[in-house]
Amino acid sequence: MGQAGMAEAAVRYLRSARTPEPVEALPRPELRCVAADERAPLDQREFRRVVGHFATGVTVVTAPPATPADSPAGFACQSFTSLSLDPPLVAFMVGRTSTTWPRIARAGVFCVNVLGARQGELCRAFAVSGADKFAGVAYDAAPVSGSPRLAGAVAWIDCAVHAVHSGGDHLIVVGRVNALGAADDDPDGPLLFHRGHFTGLTHP
Repeated sequence: MGQAGMAEAAVRYLRSARTPEPVEALPRPELRCVAADERAPLDQREFRRVVGHFATGVTVVTAPPATPADSPAGFACQSFTSLSLDPPLVAFMVGRTSTTWPRIARAGVFCVNVLGARQGELCRAFAVSGADKFAGVAYDAAPVSGSPRLAGAVAWIDCAVHAVHSGGDHLIVVGRVNALGAADDDPDGPLLFHRGHFTGLTHP
């Protein structure tokens, strides 16, 4: 049988094949916080100590003013991750008691600034509550959202808020990526956080 014959046979088979029944999606689980009587008997300090062995990158999540009376918003964030390639999604986690998150939520957009190894002091400035975090900080506007894009960051990811989910005492914020970029020259690498301290990559 030649190639044309095999192609015709394949077409006949596909036409005769029974169309499969559509698969129903599983019901979405109810989102709720864990009740007090459901919590495992874990010491919070031990939890922090053990989880602290997992080294993370360090970012500053920023947002533009939501109204003319507002100022830009931003906070230091270690709980950041890429989530999906198609569509392009990222996620970060923020405490429910954060005073910065409501301002980012009102803006509906944000920019994730991936900090470089020499930006530990900048991270500390954005970790302080109640201060003018942008005082003396150089930045420009991310191209789509207008969120502050911090000078010296090794990468930036410009997003719109896509979804928000409950995660215990934190919220899981999913962002749809609209633009992104990275520094052309990054000799020192990213800033890392490990066992309660800032560190960097050790190059051979």
